[in-house]
Amino acid sequence: MLSSKYPLLLSASLILGFICPVFGQVSGEKQILTIEEAVALAMDRNPLILTAKARTDILEGQIKEVKSLAFPAITLHSNVLRWRDPAFLNSSSFDDIPAEFRDAMTPKGANLFDYNVTVAQPLYTAGKVGTALKLAKLEREGVGIDVTKIEQDIRLQVVRAFHSVLLAKKQLEIAQDAIQQRERHLAMARTRFKGGVATEVDVLRSEVAVANARPTVIRAENGIRYARSILNTLMARPTDFPTDVVGELIYIDAAAAGFKDIVEKAYAGRAELQRLRLNEKEAEAQRKLANAESRMRVDLNVKYGFSARLTSDLVDPTFTSWSFNLNFALPLFDGGRRAGLVEQAIAGERIARLTRSQVEDAISLEAQTAIDELHRAEQTVQAARASVTEAERVLNMMEQNYKYGAATTLDVQDSQTAVSVARINLYQSLHDHTVARAQLRYVTGQDPLESNHAQNKANP
Repeated sequence: MLSSKYPLLLSASLILGFICPVFGQVSGEKQILTIEEAVALAMDRNPLILTAKARTDILEGQIKEVKSLAFPAITLHSNVLRWRDPAFLNSSSFDDIPAEFRDAMTPKGANLFDYNVTVAQPLYTAGKVGTALKLAKLEREGVGIDVTKIEQDIRLQVVRAFHSVLLAKKQLEIAQDAIQQRERHLAMARTRFKGGVATEVDVLRSEVAVANARPTVIRAENGIRYARSILNTLMARPTDFPTDVVGELIYIDAAAAGFKDIVEKAYAGRAELQRLRLNEKEAEAQRKLANAESRMRVDLNVKYGFSARLTSDLVDPTFTSWSFNLNFALPLFDGGRRAGLVEQAIAGERIARLTRSQVEDAISLEAQTAIDELHRAEQTVQAARASVTEAERVLNMMEQNYKYGAATTLDVQDSQTAVSVARINLYQSLHDHTVARAQLRYVTGQDPLESNHAQNKANP
């Protein structure tokens, strides 16, 4: 009655019931996060990770299902039958029976009550049950490895997204500093113009420089919003949630390691290769399972119960019904089905080996690329640091020279632009170096998030 009488009120109540808990959860969350907190939040809430973990529950159910094949199946059956059968009246010799007997042999309806317990127990399956159980357990282990792989991927993405937010914030700071520098120079140009030692062109150029710097601030602000939305998505937050990050783009010396050592660590630690090695074992088990299809199977079936026309006889031992059946089955010909299963299993083994070899080659290439990228980032950081120092020195000289008329407005603006570009390049190179370190750790199967960010810290 309520739903028909007040449909809008009911609908609104249901919507609020679903929305309010989510809103309360999101609105009450911490806004300022460290990188460790961001990674932990993504591990707890990322849908890809939760979906992968849910698959383990499916595998647990499948293992129980396979285990049940090795245990007896016990079933209680009960049947009530009411029937009338005139078949003997249609016998070809029925007319030879004396009339006084024929009149007495009129079919009547009758009841038959039956209940029994059946037990079915496989005795020998040529290893099919054991192999199927091994397959299920291997797949469960494989799903666990899949979860680890997805967690590693998400961790790396969070590290990248987190430092992208830091980089975007630095770019905004640099853009705002650039405007302040240009505004200070504009004030200086106006003062000099009023004093008669500068031209109106100098003032106009300074005003244009200030105006040209404002779009850079807008783009930097948009860059922060975009980087934040990616981080929010990884943490299963609304894309517009006001997440802020705390941390610095710093330089940490990466431990020197040769290509051979890195590849060996990658082969041992990468979840993909562990999964593929399991796939090879699964393919071998599938071949054994296919071979078992052509072997003998032995099953035991036992039945015990009562069958009687009257309900009062259903507990009388005279009406006991039982059977004991030992069944031997040996396949002789099935049109090539078993041979086809064996061929498929052999091909599956070969594919698993080739796939693992292909992934190993890809990981080797990935390791070389990660090493090269880390070296490039290291060299870029050193060059960018030197560039910032030189650009700031030149800017200071140009500003001093401009005060005394020894430099033009264009000289100062060029120096300001050079400082902004140098600082942006420095923080970009620090970002690239941090991501390259995380990528190299990921390649070797380690946690992309470094446990100690203070080690070998060197502020830019």
